Amino acid sequence: MVGRDELYKVIERALECSPGDETEVLLMTSDSYLTRFSKNYIHQNVGETDSVLSLRVILGQRIGRASTNSLSDAAVREAVTTAAEIARLQKPNPEFKSLPGPQPIRDVCAWDEATAECPAVQRADAVKLITEKCAAAGVEAAGALSTSAREIAVGNSHGVRAYHPYTVADLSLVAMSGESSGYAAQSHNQLSEICPGRAADQAIKLCLESKGARAVEPGEYEVVLQPYAVLTLVGFMARMAFSARTYQEGRSPLVGKLGQKLVDERVNVWDDGLDRAGMPMPFDFEGVPKRRLELISGGVAANLVYDSMTAGKEGKESTGHATPGGWGPMPANLFFGTGGASLEDMIAGTRRGLLVTRFHYVNPVHPVRTIITGMTRDGTFLIEGGKVVGPVKNLRFTQSIVGALNSLDAIGDKAHLSGGRMGGASVPALKVGKFMFTGVTEF
Repeated sequence: MVGRDELYKVIERALECSPGDETEVLLMTSDSYLTRFSKNYIHQNVGETDSVLSLRVILGQRIGRASTNSLSDAAVREAVTTAAEIARLQKPNPEFKSLPGPQPIRDVCAWDEATAECPAVQRADAVKLITEKCAAAGVEAAGALSTSAREIAVGNSHGVRAYHPYTVADLSLVAMSGESSGYAAQSHNQLSEICPGRAADQAIKLCLESKGARAVEPGEYEVVLQPYAVLTLVGFMARMAFSARTYQEGRSPLVGKLGQKLVDERVNVWDDGLDRAGMPMPFDFEGVPKRRLELISGGVAANLVYDSMTAGKEGKESTGHATPGGWGPMPANLFFGTGGASLEDMIAGTRRGLLVTRFHYVNPVHPVRTIITGMTRDGTFLIEGGKVVGPVKNLRFTQSIVGALNSLDAIGDKAHLSGGRMGGASVPALKVGKFMFTGVTEF
C-alpha cells in the first residue's frame, strides 16, 4: 500500500502545479496476484504492482485529460502539463458546470489484511483442492484465483479529499469433460469467504450432469435462471437503463417512463456502495459520497444515476456514480431483492422449460427495448413436469430484459455476490414464464 498520506501528497503536488480553473486528481493503486490453472495443473502465477494517476484540468469549459503510472514529481508535472495543453485545444463543453465540492463521506470497511498479504502458496493450496477434486471425478479444471489490495484516492481544487482501501478475492473455474462443462465463481472482500471445495463440487456436478446432452428445438420456454445468468441480465440492464447520460441522449429504455411501472411489482433493484453485503465503495471516482439509491421499486422505474456532468446539465446533484475516464455515470454496487422461492420450488413449478446455469458471449441488439442476445453455457437442462429430466445442448437466446422481468414467476430466496471492475452485484435466481431461444448449437 502507498497509504492515505502519501496519496494525498501526490494530489497536492498535482493541484499546486495545475494552471486550470478547476483540477481533479484520481489515484488508484493495486497489488494484484493471480494463480491460473488448466488441465488440473497450475501453469501461471503472476503479480503486478501498479499506480495510475488520472487528471482533469479544466480551463473555463475546456476539459483536458491525461494519465500516468508514475508518481514521481516529474511525471506528475508532465501529466498536468499535458492535460492543460489538451484542454486549450478543446472546444468549450457547454454541459460542464463544475466539479463537485466536498461532502462528508462515511467510512466503510472493505479491507482484509489476510487477503492483502495472501502468499502464493495459499492460493496454490486452494487450487490444489480444486484440481484434486476434479481429477478424482475424472474431469479437468481450468480457471483462476486472484487476490488484490487496492486503494483509491480523489482530490480536486474545490477541496474534495476522499480515500478508500479495499481488498478483493475472486475465484472462477470451469470443470470440463470431453462432452460437457460446469461452472462456478465466488467473489468477496475476504479470501476466507471463498470456498474452493464448494466451488469445485458445484462445477463438477454440473459437468457430470451435462453429459449426454440432446438437442431441443428453439422457441419460447419457461426458464429457471441461476444467479450467474441473472447477473448478465442485471448488468446489461444497468448499463442500458439507469445512466443519466443514456437517458439524456434518448438511448435509455426509461425515457418517458420514470415513475411508471416498468416490470413485475415484485422486482426491487437498488444501488448501495455502503452495504457490506456487496463489494462496498463509499464514494465514486469524483469523490462524491454514495448512498442507497432505489432504481426499481415495486416494479416502478424510480431513479437514474448521475455524475457531476450529467447532474449539472439538469441542475441536479450528482448521485455518486461517476466512472473513471469520462464513460458517464453507472450503477456499480447493485442489489436485486430476494424473494421467497427456493431453486427446488422454481423447478417444481415448471411444466416444461429450461434450467440455465449462465450465459456467455452476450451483446446488445436493441438497447432501448433492452433486447440482448447470447448463448447458454456450462450446464443447460430440460425441465418436464417439475423435474430436471436431462441435459440439453446449448441454445442462443434473443430476449428483452424488461420483457423477461414482466414475465416473472418467482424470485429466489438466496443471493449470489459477484465482483466487477468497479464494484459488484448481488442477485438471486429467477423463474421467468416466457424466454425466447432463437437458435441451437452442436455442443
